[in-house]
Amino acid sequence: MKWQETDKQNWFIQQKIQRSYLDEVVSKVRNLKNNFDVEQYGALSQNPELYPLFIIKSKSPNSAKKTVLITGGVHGYETSGIHGAIAFLERNATSYLDRFNIVCVPCVSPWAYEVIHRWNSEAIDPNRSFIKDSPSEECRMFLNAMDVNNVKPFVHFDLHETTNTDNTIFRPVLAARDGIEQDFSEIPDGFYVVGDTENYQPEFLKAVIDSVRNVTHIAPPDENGQIIGEPLKQEGVINYPIRKLNLCAGFSNAEYTATTEVYPDSTKATSVICIDAQVAAIEGGLNFLTLII
Repeated sequence: MKWQETDKQNWFIQQKIQRSYLDEVVSKVRNLKNNFDVEQYGALSQNPELYPLFIIKSKSPNSAKKTVLITGGVHGYETSGIHGAIAFLERNATSYLDRFNIVCVPCVSPWAYEVIHRWNSEAIDPNRSFIKDSPSEECRMFLNAMDVNNVKPFVHFDLHETTNTDNTIFRPVLAARDGIEQDFSEIPDGFYVVGDTENYQPEFLKAVIDSVRNVTHIAPPDENGQIIGEPLKQEGVINYPIRKLNLCAGFSNAEYTATTEVYPDSTKATSVICIDAQVAAIEGGLNFLTLII
Protein backbone atom coordinates (compact mmCIF):
# COMPACT_ATOMS: atom_id res chain seq x y z
CA MET A 1 0.00 0.00 0.00
CA LYS A 2 1.42 3.37 -0.96
CA TRP A 3 2.08 6.05 1.63
CA GLN A 4 -0.62 8.22 3.12
CA GLU A 5 0.01 11.71 4.44
CA THR A 6 0.90 10.42 7.90
CA ASP A 7 3.57 8.16 6.37
CA LYS A 8 5.15 11.18 4.65
CA GLN A 9 5.08 13.13 7.90
CA ASN A 10 6.74 10.25 9.73
CA TRP A 11 9.40 10.05 7.03
CA PHE A 12 10.05 13.79 7.33
CA ILE A 13 10.47 13.54 11.11
CA GLN A 14 13.10 10.84 10.64
CA GLN A 15 15.33 13.05 8.47
CA LYS A 16 18.32 14.57 10.26
CA ILE A 17 20.33 17.65 9.40
CA GLN A 18 23.84 16.46 8.50
CA ARG A 19 25.51 19.54 7.02
CA SER A 20 25.00 23.28 6.64
CA TYR A 21 23.73 24.84 3.42
CA LEU A 22 24.48 28.36 4.68
CA ASP A 23 28.06 27.54 5.67
CA GLU A 24 28.99 25.27 2.78
CA VAL A 25 27.04 26.69 -0.17
CA VAL A 26 25.65 30.17 0.47
CA SER A 27 29.00 31.46 1.75
CA LYS A 28 30.62 30.46 -1.55
CA VAL A 29 27.77 31.88 -3.62
CA ARG A 30 28.08 35.29 -1.96
CA ASN A 31 31.80 35.35 -2.73
CA LEU A 32 30.99 35.35 -6.45
CA LYS A 33 29.63 38.90 -6.38
CA ASN A 34 32.81 40.45 -7.77
CA ASN A 35 32.34 38.76 -11.14
CA PHE A 36 28.60 38.02 -11.29
CA ASP A 37 25.24 39.35 -10.24
CA VAL A 38 24.07 37.25 -7.31
CA GLU A 39 20.37 37.55 -6.53
CA GLN A 40 18.02 35.76 -4.17
CA TYR A 41 14.97 34.52 -6.06
CA GLY A 42 13.08 32.99 -3.16
CA ALA A 43 13.39 30.84 -0.05
CA LEU A 44 11.88 27.57 1.10
CA SER A 45 8.74 28.26 3.11
CA GLN A 46 9.67 25.73 5.81
CA ASN A 47 12.51 28.01 6.96
CA PRO A 48 13.21 31.09 4.77
CA GLU A 49 16.22 32.16 6.84
CA LEU A 50 17.97 28.80 6.50
CA TYR A 51 17.05 28.11 2.89
CA PRO A 52 17.42 31.18 0.64
CA LEU A 53 17.62 30.41 -3.08
CA PHE A 54 20.06 32.10 -5.42
CA ILE A 55 20.49 32.77 -9.11
CA ILE A 56 23.88 33.88 -10.42
CA LYS A 57 24.07 35.79 -13.71
CA SER A 58 26.43 37.62 -16.02
CA LYS A 59 26.77 41.23 -14.92
CA SER A 60 26.20 42.56 -18.43
CA PRO A 61 23.99 40.15 -20.37
CA ASN A 62 23.85 40.70 -24.10
CA SER A 63 20.91 39.58 -26.21
CA ALA A 64 23.31 38.87 -29.08
CA LYS A 65 25.00 36.14 -27.04
CA LYS A 66 23.76 32.60 -26.41
CA THR A 67 22.74 31.76 -22.84
CA VAL A 68 24.35 29.00 -20.81
CA LEU A 69 22.29 27.64 -17.90
CA ILE A 70 23.93 25.55 -15.19
CA THR A 71 21.87 23.90 -12.47
CA GLY A 72 22.96 21.85 -9.47
CA GLY A 73 21.35 20.36 -6.42
CA VAL A 74 18.06 19.44 -8.05
CA HIS A 75 18.66 16.36 -5.93
CA GLY A 76 20.21 17.93 -2.87
CA TYR A 77 22.23 14.89 -1.87
CA GLU A 78 24.25 14.96 -5.10
CA THR A 79 27.08 17.02 -3.69
CA SER A 80 29.42 17.49 -6.64
CA GLY A 81 26.62 18.91 -8.76
CA ILE A 82 26.30 21.85 -6.38
CA HIS A 83 29.97 22.39 -5.73
CA GLY A 84 30.85 21.68 -9.35
CA ALA A 85 28.56 24.47 -10.52
CA ILE A 86 30.14 26.87 -8.03
CA ALA A 87 33.67 25.69 -8.89
CA PHE A 88 33.10 26.44 -12.57
CA LEU A 89 32.04 29.98 -11.70
CA GLU A 90 35.02 30.40 -9.37
CA ARG A 91 37.63 29.06 -11.78
CA ASN A 92 37.06 29.61 -15.47
CA ALA A 93 33.56 30.95 -16.15
CA THR A 94 34.77 34.49 -16.78
CA SER A 95 36.79 33.27 -19.77
CA TYR A 96 33.51 32.35 -21.50
CA LEU A 97 31.70 35.63 -20.85
CA ASP A 98 32.82 37.15 -24.14
CA ARG A 99 30.86 34.45 -25.99
CA PHE A 100 28.00 33.53 -23.64
CA ASN A 101 25.57 34.87 -21.09
CA ILE A 102 25.95 32.65 -18.03
CA VAL A 103 23.12 31.84 -15.61
CA CYS A 104 23.53 29.43 -12.71
CA VAL A 105 21.26 28.10 -9.99
CA PRO A 106 23.74 26.08 -7.93
CA CYS A 107 21.38 24.49 -5.40
CA VAL A 108 17.73 24.03 -6.30
CA SER A 109 16.99 21.91 -3.19
CA PRO A 110 18.81 23.22 -0.11
CA TRP A 111 16.87 21.28 2.54
CA ALA A 112 17.66 18.04 0.72
CA TYR A 113 21.31 19.13 0.64
CA GLU A 114 21.33 19.33 4.43
CA VAL A 115 19.61 16.00 5.10
CA ILE A 116 21.43 14.31 2.19
CA HIS A 117 18.36 13.00 0.40
CA ARG A 118 16.93 12.87 -3.10
CA TRP A 119 13.49 14.17 -2.16
CA ASN A 120 12.24 17.46 -0.79
CA SER A 121 10.61 17.74 2.63
CA GLU A 122 7.27 16.51 1.26
CA ALA A 123 8.78 13.30 -0.16
CA ILE A 124 8.58 14.66 -3.72
CA ASP A 125 11.32 14.06 -6.27
CA PRO A 126 12.01 17.50 -7.75
CA ASN A 127 13.55 15.99 -10.87
CA ARG A 128 10.21 14.59 -11.93
CA SER A 129 8.38 17.81 -11.15
CA PHE A 130 9.51 20.61 -13.48
CA ILE A 131 6.03 21.49 -14.67
CA LYS A 132 3.69 24.45 -14.31
CA ASP A 133 1.98 24.47 -10.89
CA SER A 134 4.49 21.85 -9.76
CA PRO A 135 3.81 20.00 -6.49
CA SER A 136 7.43 20.78 -5.60
CA GLU A 137 7.98 24.24 -4.14
CA GLU A 138 11.61 24.09 -5.27
CA CYS A 139 10.54 23.58 -8.88
CA ARG A 140 7.84 26.24 -8.81
CA MET A 141 10.26 28.87 -7.56
CA PHE A 142 12.96 27.83 -10.02
CA LEU A 143 10.59 28.01 -12.98
CA ASN A 144 9.31 31.38 -11.81
CA ALA A 145 12.90 32.64 -11.57
CA MET A 146 13.52 31.50 -15.13
CA ASP A 147 10.45 33.45 -16.28
CA VAL A 148 11.21 36.58 -14.27
CA ASN A 149 14.80 36.65 -15.56
CA ASN A 150 13.73 35.74 -19.11
CA VAL A 151 16.19 32.84 -19.18
CA LYS A 152 16.05 31.07 -22.53
CA PRO A 153 19.01 28.71 -22.52
CA PHE A 154 20.82 27.69 -25.65
CA VAL A 155 22.61 25.03 -23.61
CA HIS A 156 21.69 23.59 -20.21
CA PHE A 157 24.05 21.60 -18.01
CA ASP A 158 22.19 19.90 -15.15
CA LEU A 159 24.74 18.44 -12.74
CA HIS A 160 23.99 15.19 -10.90
CA GLU A 161 25.52 12.14 -9.20
CA THR A 162 24.60 8.46 -9.11
CA THR A 163 25.49 7.00 -5.71
CA ASN A 164 25.34 3.67 -3.92
CA THR A 165 22.56 5.08 -1.77
CA ASP A 166 20.34 5.09 -4.85
CA ASN A 167 20.02 1.35 -4.27
CA THR A 168 20.51 1.12 -0.49
CA ILE A 169 18.24 4.00 0.53
CA PHE A 170 16.35 5.59 -2.32
CA ARG A 171 14.89 2.64 -4.22
CA PRO A 172 13.57 0.91 -1.06
CA VAL A 173 11.90 4.10 0.19
CA LEU A 174 10.54 4.84 -3.30
CA ALA A 175 9.02 1.37 -3.41
CA ALA A 176 7.45 1.97 -0.01
CA ARG A 177 6.12 5.43 -0.90
CA ASP A 178 4.50 4.34 -4.16
CA GLY A 179 3.62 0.78 -3.22
CA ILE A 180 5.40 -0.42 -6.37
CA GLU A 181 8.37 -2.77 -6.43
CA GLN A 182 11.44 -1.12 -7.97
CA ASP A 183 13.75 -2.89 -10.41
CA PHE A 184 17.35 -3.24 -9.30
CA SER A 185 19.81 -1.32 -11.46
CA GLU A 186 23.58 -1.66 -11.16
CA ILE A 187 25.29 1.61 -10.22
CA PRO A 188 27.67 2.58 -13.05
CA ASP A 189 31.30 2.93 -11.97
CA GLY A 190 32.34 6.20 -13.53
CA PHE A 191 31.06 9.30 -15.26
CA TYR A 192 28.23 9.25 -17.79
CA VAL A 193 25.87 11.77 -19.30
CA VAL A 194 22.18 11.74 -20.19
CA GLY A 195 21.06 13.36 -23.41
CA ASP A 196 17.61 14.07 -24.81
CA THR A 197 15.83 11.25 -26.64
CA GLU A 198 13.96 13.78 -28.80
CA ASN A 199 16.96 16.04 -29.46
CA TYR A 200 20.06 13.87 -29.43
CA GLN A 201 23.24 15.88 -29.95
CA PRO A 202 25.97 13.21 -30.29
CA GLU A 203 28.92 15.47 -31.14
CA PHE A 204 28.17 17.82 -28.24
CA LEU A 205 27.84 14.94 -25.79
CA LYS A 206 31.03 13.33 -27.11
CA ALA A 207 32.85 16.59 -26.41
CA VAL A 208 31.56 16.47 -22.83
CA ILE A 209 32.77 12.87 -22.40
CA ASP A 210 36.15 13.55 -24.01
CA SER A 211 36.74 16.48 -21.67
CA VAL A 212 35.78 14.50 -18.57
CA ARG A 213 37.99 11.52 -19.44
CA ASN A 214 40.98 13.78 -18.74
CA VAL A 215 39.79 13.99 -15.13
CA THR A 216 38.16 10.65 -14.34
CA HIS A 217 37.07 7.37 -15.87
CA ILE A 218 34.00 6.97 -18.07
CA ALA A 219 31.36 4.46 -16.95
CA PRO A 220 31.30 1.24 -18.97
CA PRO A 221 28.00 -0.39 -19.93
CA ASP A 222 26.74 -3.42 -18.02
CA GLU A 223 26.60 -6.92 -19.51
CA ASN A 224 23.46 -5.93 -21.43
CA GLY A 225 25.14 -2.94 -23.05
CA GLN A 226 23.15 -0.55 -20.86
CA ILE A 227 23.63 2.11 -18.21
CA ILE A 228 20.90 2.30 -15.55
CA GLY A 229 18.66 0.23 -17.79
CA GLU A 230 19.04 2.41 -20.87
CA PRO A 231 20.88 1.41 -24.07
CA LEU A 232 24.24 3.02 -24.69
CA LYS A 233 24.17 5.57 -27.52
CA GLN A 234 27.93 6.09 -27.52
CA GLU A 235 30.64 5.78 -24.90
CA GLY A 236 29.31 7.17 -21.62
CA VAL A 237 26.06 8.46 -23.15
CA ILE A 238 22.44 7.41 -22.73
CA ASN A 239 19.24 9.27 -23.57
CA TYR A 240 16.08 9.98 -21.59
CA PRO A 241 12.80 11.58 -22.73
CA ILE A 242 13.60 14.59 -20.58
CA ARG A 243 10.41 16.56 -21.29
CA LYS A 244 8.07 13.59 -20.86
CA LEU A 245 9.66 12.82 -17.49
CA ASN A 246 9.48 16.48 -16.37
CA LEU A 247 13.24 16.60 -15.75
CA CYS A 248 15.05 19.86 -15.06
CA ALA A 249 16.96 19.66 -18.35
CA GLY A 250 13.65 19.46 -20.21
CA PHE A 251 11.90 22.53 -18.80
CA SER A 252 13.01 24.75 -21.70
CA ASN A 253 13.61 24.40 -25.41
CA ALA A 254 17.39 24.43 -25.01
CA GLU A 255 19.07 23.25 -28.19
CA TYR A 256 21.77 21.43 -26.23
CA THR A 257 21.26 19.64 -22.91
CA ALA A 258 23.48 17.45 -20.77
CA THR A 259 22.54 15.85 -17.47
CA THR A 260 25.81 14.79 -15.91
CA GLU A 261 26.26 11.82 -13.58
CA VAL A 262 29.39 11.09 -11.58
CA TYR A 263 29.98 8.17 -9.18
CA PRO A 264 31.42 9.49 -5.90
CA ASP A 265 31.52 6.02 -4.30
CA SER A 266 34.02 4.65 -6.83
CA THR A 267 37.36 3.45 -5.47
CA LYS A 268 38.90 5.51 -8.28
CA ALA A 269 37.19 8.76 -7.34
CA THR A 270 37.34 11.40 -4.62
CA SER A 271 35.10 14.34 -3.85
CA VAL A 272 37.64 16.62 -5.54
CA ILE A 273 37.72 14.45 -8.67
CA CYS A 274 33.92 14.49 -8.85
CA ILE A 275 33.81 18.28 -8.65
CA ASP A 276 36.57 18.55 -11.25
CA ALA A 277 34.63 16.19 -13.53
CA GLN A 278 31.56 18.43 -13.36
CA VAL A 279 33.67 21.45 -14.28
CA ALA A 280 35.31 19.52 -17.13
CA ALA A 281 31.88 18.52 -18.46
CA ILE A 282 30.76 22.14 -18.68
CA GLU A 283 34.02 23.28 -20.24
CA GLY A 284 34.04 20.45 -22.78
CA GLY A 285 30.53 21.29 -23.90
CA LEU A 286 31.20 25.02 -24.10
CA ASN A 287 34.49 24.57 -25.95
CA PHE A 288 32.63 22.53 -28.55
CA LEU A 289 29.88 25.10 -28.89
CA THR A 290 32.30 28.00 -29.34
CA LEU A 291 33.48 26.28 -32.53
CA ILE A 292 30.03 26.07 -34.11
CA ILE A 293 28.26 29.30 -33.14
